[in-house]
Amino acid sequence: MAVPVSICLGVDPGSLACGYAVVSRCGSRLELVEAGVIRSPRGADFDQRILGIHRKLAEVIARTGPHFMAVESPFVEKNAATAIKLGQIRGGILLTAGLHGLPVGDYNPMQVKKAVSGYGWADKTQVGRMVMVLLSLKEPLQTDAADAAAVAIGHLMATRVPGKSLVP
Repeated sequence: MAVPVSICLGVDPGSLACGYAVVSRCGSRLELVEAGVIRSPRGADFDQRILGIHRKLAEVIARTGPHFMAVESPFVEKNAATAIKLGQIRGGILLTAGLHGLPVGDYNPMQVKKAVSGYGWADKTQVGRMVMVLLSLKEPLQTDAADAAAVAIGHLMATRVPGKSLVP
């Protein structure tokens, strides 16, 4: 009997740099399908940034055919304007998932860090190294793409067992 393949598009939202990574799981084997960072010009109108992220993610979805999307929740910002902008970016990302019929897993940074490194307070370097190990990569991913890969890996690990969640 063939082992089913699960494919997850992980997203690390950001208004200037939005990381994404498509990771597949076949049994216990994880593999990076594609990863990158969607960059928005600093001077671009905010609605155009959201539209650019939507269009790029739609292209990635069409090209890679994920079964799920996993999105990292923003770290609570002290700056209300930044928190609102990140919420708007997330709204555009969630709309993209909905338009493509993708179920969405929503994970906070501590859940993601704990899922990939075993430690909820791991720093970005530790998370990046674990992503390299788990995906058998020879070169590190860009930070935002590595964060997105960690989100996808965490989701795929959580969905290995029906009913399991990253939430303790």
